[in-house]
Amino acid sequence: MAEDLDELLDEVESKFCRPDPLKLGMVERPRGGGGGGGGGGGILSNDRNRAEAKENLRSTETFKKEHDLDSLINEIFEEPNFDKKRFKLKSKSSGNTSVRASLQGLGKSCSPVYLGGSTVPCGIGTNTSQRACDHLRCIACDFWVVSYNDYGWDKSCDYLFFRNNMPEFHKLKTKLVKKKGTRAYACQCSWRTIEELIDLQTDHHLRWVCGKH
Repeated sequence: MAEDLDELLDEVESKFCRPDPLKLGMVERPRGGGGGGGGGGGILSNDRNRAEAKENLRSTETFKKEHDLDSLINEIFEEPNFDKKRFKLKSKSSGNTSVRASLQGLGKSCSPVYLGGSTVPCGIGTNTSQRACDHLRCIACDFWVVSYNDYGWDKSCDYLFFRNNMPEFHKLKTKLVKKKGTRAYACQCSWRTIEELIDLQTDHHLRWVCGKH
């Protein structure tokens, strides 16, 4: 049993610790002792050697970890692009902040929603600022509403015409008639020619809503 333990300690020392001739001699000496007193000394020496081997192994592992950590820190600070990377990260952060601020500026809806002729300015409509909404969307056909100043729709327009030609102007213009002061509105399923400012809620057939500005 003691010999197996000695062999195991020798293997640990040879793999993880530097060979120490004095310690190897202390291990070898009890192995050759024959008397009962020698056997007791051998056991004590084996315990001492085992404790020393564990301590050496622990010290070696600690040294390796500290050395690896120091090397990693040095590589980070010695990298030539270290400051540039930090600057780029700050730039991206500030850029994202400005984008978020821009997005927060969007998303305003008209209340109420107005339609109007070409003399009515476009923009966000409110009770105090009566502007025609130019971001209309139809919730029936899911198309954006187009509008053309100083035009009106020909009386021959029908559902199939807009269904087949929206939203291409070069096809729609075949049914547009020049008319000063009017504005032609259309989606894929509805169309209107507007001359004056009107509240969208007064036309119950239209399914148009403000798509936010």
